[in-house]
Amino acid sequence: MRTHYCGELNSTHIDQQVTVTGWVNRRRDHGGVIFVDLRDREGVLQVVFDPDDAVMFSKAERVRNEFVLKVTGKVRSRPEGTVNKDMATGEIEILGLDLEILNESETPPFQLDDADVHDDIRLKYRYIDLRKPEMLERMKLRAKVTHFMRTFLEGNGFMDIETPMLTRATPEGARDYLVPSRTYPGHFFALPQSPQLFKQLLMMSGMDRYYQIVRCFRDEDLRADRQPEFTQLDIETSFMNEDDIMSIMEKLMQGMFKDVLNVDIDTVFQRMPYSEAMQRFGSDKPDLRIDLELVTISDLLADVEFKVFSSPANDPDGRVAALRVPGGNSLSRKQIDDYTKFVSRYGAKGLAYIKCNDVAAGREGLQSPILKFMPDEAIEGILQRTGAESGDLIFFGADKEKIVNESLGALRVQVGQDMNLVAEGWSFLWVVDFPMFEHDEKENRWTALHHPFTAPNIDDPAELEANAGKALSRAYDMVLNGVELGGGSIRIHRTEMQQKVLSLLGIDEQEAEDKFGFLLTALKYGCPPHGGIAFGLDRLIMLMTGTSSIRDVMAFPKTQTAACLLTSAPSTVSERQLKELSIRVRKPAVEG
Repeated sequence: MRTHYCGELNSTHIDQQVTVTGWVNRRRDHGGVIFVDLRDREGVLQVVFDPDDAVMFSKAERVRNEFVLKVTGKVRSRPEGTVNKDMATGEIEILGLDLEILNESETPPFQLDDADVHDDIRLKYRYIDLRKPEMLERMKLRAKVTHFMRTFLEGNGFMDIETPMLTRATPEGARDYLVPSRTYPGHFFALPQSPQLFKQLLMMSGMDRYYQIVRCFRDEDLRADRQPEFTQLDIETSFMNEDDIMSIMEKLMQGMFKDVLNVDIDTVFQRMPYSEAMQRFGSDKPDLRIDLELVTISDLLADVEFKVFSSPANDPDGRVAALRVPGGNSLSRKQIDDYTKFVSRYGAKGLAYIKCNDVAAGREGLQSPILKFMPDEAIEGILQRTGAESGDLIFFGADKEKIVNESLGALRVQVGQDMNLVAEGWSFLWVVDFPMFEHDEKENRWTALHHPFTAPNIDDPAELEANAGKALSRAYDMVLNGVELGGGSIRIHRTEMQQKVLSLLGIDEQEAEDKFGFLLTALKYGCPPHGGIAFGLDRLIMLMTGTSSIRDVMAFPKTQTAACLLTSAPSTVSERQLKELSIRVRKPAVEG
């Protein structure tokens, strides 16, 4: 139907007759001459209709925004003084010789250049929202990224292999989406939270290097970077250790950023142990572009009379930490109060602070309600350890270590953003040496920090059991600008170690057989050492396009309540369908 895309035409096509198709971006009537900006996937092109052809001109007069047109015309230079440097096609236009209205459009519920459209309206009419140039560019970039991923991985010996969508429920850290079985009444499939067990089975099958760009499903509370269904790049390899896998993944990211964004990434990504990340930044996914760090001062405050500080300072599970904010002295009392409310979301009971008006003047040059509770030597130690200077502000966190890390870690990022302390560029980081287990105080049992199939850095099952609280895992997370892009690990490949880990997690032999029997059996038949990683594709595209929500880089996302406004899903189904699935729905009792 067309000879060119609108955005492809330029001055090299002058005097050529072309046919283009697309949507009306804008129509203008200037003194008897009609101008139409025609838009397609590749750009916008100006078409001019003269009144010489009365029939065609009358058609052009009927045209409105979002009509779908087919135009045949002659490419010509724009008249002097009318060149539009803001358009890629701004040096040329088409003199319309023939016009066909392929489809009319009602007035859209919003204009494409309206930046103030409510998200619910955008999602309900997503097919219109996707016509916006910025949405189109995001979809294009996403396609380029997945194309590069496939090309790179296949060039490095990886095979694209699909895994089942209908499987059995396994513990992955979130609720499963369940699918009732008609042929097995009372039984359910689960949609995969990830292909974890299947990709391990592929290694046991001798596939050696596997990848898949795969849809995953998790029934959990949503946020800006979380959706009930999402896409990940899933990777598994055999006969490779952590360094081998991380090296290939670094090359993948470097090549992709160069190919898609023309950005050069440093050759070697920084690596940081989990314990260091938590101590310095209060997070296992620190944004290293923010030059603010947490400093432990528990030893300086262990003997002060102020119990708010001394109690956690003397608690083996407590922590007292300081966060120095350069130039933070300018913060108003209202801003500090707002930050106090902010950290309360993470369990903090308050937010102490010291304003450093004149550090050289000692106590007299400081301003804070807590100064009267602190001796001079403690104040001097805090100023020295934090490196505080005149004009700075110091925030304090004092509580259980987990609360201090989470609250001050989040405050660090918020203050960094509010005070423009975030450096430009891309900061990649590997976080390594994660604890193998976390202790659940309520249930008094171990839980897996990653998942039950992650290998410990201890080869002997008996030694692992004896040192469970101190054992580290062979796990690794890739972090970009404070966002976890992907997580992976070397997997357990020996039956006795897998059984020991499940046992330490409180999963007895019968439960293990019920949930993972097929995996445990497969481990007995020559399982190779293997490991892998999975990247959140939506999060990656979100960062690369500079938007703040993964919904902006997904064609048809759900709302914050996991609903699709476009299709009105989820929806009810007929009683007949429920009966076929052997599902009975209890009707609410009638009041009165």
